[in-house]
Amino acid sequence: MTTRDFSFATWRKSSYSGQEGGNCVELADGAAVIGVRDSKNTHLPHLTIGCFSFRAVAVGIKRGDVDL
Repeated sequence: MTTRDFSFATWRKSSYSGQEGGNCVELADGAAVIGVRDSKNTHLPHLTIGCFSFRAVAVGIKRGDVDL
């Protein structure tokens, strides 16, 4: 598993999330990996996912292959 220190990363939330909070995730670009964390609990650990794996998940979500 690839790890990366995201303590100084710039985290961003989807523009679809709005400003009301809710169930949101934030992403940070780490070159070969993507950091994923809960926007309400940013002090908790984050997930680190390889870019190719993250892309596959994102494409599946957009196509409706993933039931969220």
